[in-house]
Amino acid sequence: MAKLSKKENALQAVKFTLFSISAGVIQIIASALLHELTGLPDWADYLIGLVLSVLWNFTLNREFTFKSANNVPVAMAKVFAFYCVFTPASTWLMDYLTGTAAWPYYLAQAVIMITNFVTEFLYDRFVVFRGSINTNARAQRQAK
Repeated sequence: MAKLSKKENALQAVKFTLFSISAGVIQIIASALLHELTGLPDWADYLIGLVLSVLWNFTLNREFTFKSANNVPVAMAKVFAFYCVFTPASTWLMDYLTGTAAWPYYLAQAVIMITNFVTEFLYDRFVVFRGSINTNARAQRQAK
């Protein structure tokens, strides 16, 4: 894989941001509906919304941001490993912030989502899709 230009790196960051915003909307809507309409604990509302947003974000970023042709199960396993650490930590943090620290639910969620955005971009870019950026059919067509 060739080194990416500054323009390509910037475009990746923009695409990742836009897809993350769409994933954030999915997470907010799903968790808000659960929060407002069910008796589930705050951490459960958050967790279900997070899972839905991760699936959405992974799918779009693999195809359009990183244009990766890498093995989907392997890439998803790497994302799963990230979330094996992030999910318990962020779920505990949500419970702490909305419980012990008495933060408003939506403020706590926003802080955690921003943390997720930054750490996931770095992890995806340098771990999950490392060595497979611009290798899918879309990237090959654009290179011609």
